[in-house]
Amino acid sequence: MNTLFAITENYLDYCKTQKRLDPKTLKAYRTDLCQFISFFDNSYIYATSISISDIEKYISYLHQNFKPKTAKRKLASIKSFYHFLEYKDFIEQNPFNKIKTKFREPVILPKTIPLYIIETLLATMYNEFSLAHTPYRKKRILLDIAICETLFSTGMRISELCNLKSTDVELHDATIRIFGKGSKERIIQLGNKDVIMLLEKYENEYKTEISKSGYFFVNSNATPISDQAIRRMIKKYCSLATIDLHITPHMFRHTFATSLLEADVDIRYIQEMLGHSSITVTEIYTHVALSKQRDILTAKHPRQNFKI
Repeated sequence: MNTLFAITENYLDYCKTQKRLDPKTLKAYRTDLCQFISFFDNSYIYATSISISDIEKYISYLHQNFKPKTAKRKLASIKSFYHFLEYKDFIEQNPFNKIKTKFREPVILPKTIPLYIIETLLATMYNEFSLAHTPYRKKRILLDIAICETLFSTGMRISELCNLKSTDVELHDATIRIFGKGSKERIIQLGNKDVIMLLEKYENEYKTEISKSGYFFVNSNATPISDQAIRRMIKKYCSLATIDLHITPHMFRHTFATSLLEADVDIRYIQEMLGHSSITVTEIYTHVALSKQRDILTAKHPRQNFKI
């Protein structure tokens, strides 16, 4: 029987094999769909049993219990599921065609890391490397430096970094092939010679582990590095450097984009480097940073030319 629970498994399998969604997205879809189904009692076991009014009640529930961004994401999961139901003829008409949803999300500017703090953080890491007394510790710190340098040099997502395969990194021509959201492929160039040399040193030091695992960023036991391990690592070095700012891996991406934009790089190039499917997503970075505002208004405001 085509119960909602049964169709959900069918849909998730479709997302995995046909849409090639990553495990984290699939997990979020499963959570959102299970939450949607459990919202209704047992009489609503089939998709055709759920009316437009029922869905509107669920939307109200999302509004009341979740932040706008979370509610919007959860609703997007349900919408996608209903498109699948319509496509596979489990339902005759998609109720979302008659439902208008609008979430007023507050505009939250990307959190960036001041460049002097990034410099302090990296300097602390390099200093720890020079002070390390054992080969094991030097090797571990080399991995940490390589990760942070790559995050800042490429602006890639932490999930993209953790999933980099050894074949994706071509240091002889200083390029990295990245598979982003929806398995969209892009290639980014490494532009700093010091970073390239550092990654070459890392690759040579970890060549056995890299060869064994197939991944580029690996632990000494040849297992791929995890995003949680990277978060803990950054927190550790921030503590060593007495940096009060809470730094996440994604903030390197925001800083990468904002720095390029402030250096007058065309936003379309930044969009391509970040792997954004829409220029609208990239335009969040056009909100001028306070430091840039100060520079602009100091140098360009016409009041500077008044002879008073």
